[in-house]
Amino acid sequence: MSRPLEERITIPGPVGGLEALLHREPGADTVAVICHPHPLHGGAMQNKVVHTLQRAARDLGVHTLRFNFRGVGKSAGDYADGAGETEDCLAAIAWVQAELQVSRLWLLGFSFGGFVAAAAASGLAAWPQRLLLVAPSVERMPFADLLPLAGPATVFVPEADDVVSPVAVRHLLSGEPGVQLQEFAGAGHFFHGQLVELKAAAQAMLQGTG
Repeated sequence: MSRPLEERITIPGPVGGLEALLHREPGADTVAVICHPHPLHGGAMQNKVVHTLQRAARDLGVHTLRFNFRGVGKSAGDYADGAGETEDCLAAIAWVQAELQVSRLWLLGFSFGGFVAAAAASGLAAWPQRLLLVAPSVERMPFADLLPLAGPATVFVPEADDVVSPVAVRHLLSGEPGVQLQEFAGAGHFFHGQLVELKAAAQAMLQGTG
């Protein structure tokens, strides 16, 4: 079944407008918000892993929102060390929940976006129904300061990641209450050649079957 294209919009952020892509799913009561990789290393909402996660959620019949952090693309502002980007994420969540009148939130993030998603989840009044962190940045960002997480999370760990150390991810998060690690044999940071597997795994997790 064909689905409507994403709508290019600008949503209000803490320091100005945030460029975003919104998919509206008729009748859905869930929105998936997806956070992109590091703004200073080419990260943007068009990233192929972010797009794969967006399609995974969309094809399960939910609304989706991906957006550019401050200073990326047409979003206003400048890079703000993760703290500002967390504020951007919380603003995006607040806006889309009010706009779509939904009660359920799936929050997903890749790399730097994984840190931001976890930080934003910690700042919400209610923990998201799903929190999926794909190769989250646990060394370059202060992820340890977020622990213990206030709710459950699933972490995808590509075993051949040359950007985020799988060993560091396991060391920090293995055994953390409510955190489930899922490893991907042979996968690199950007899941080259394994995006189909990534999408399937994300859908299984989001549906509660993985």
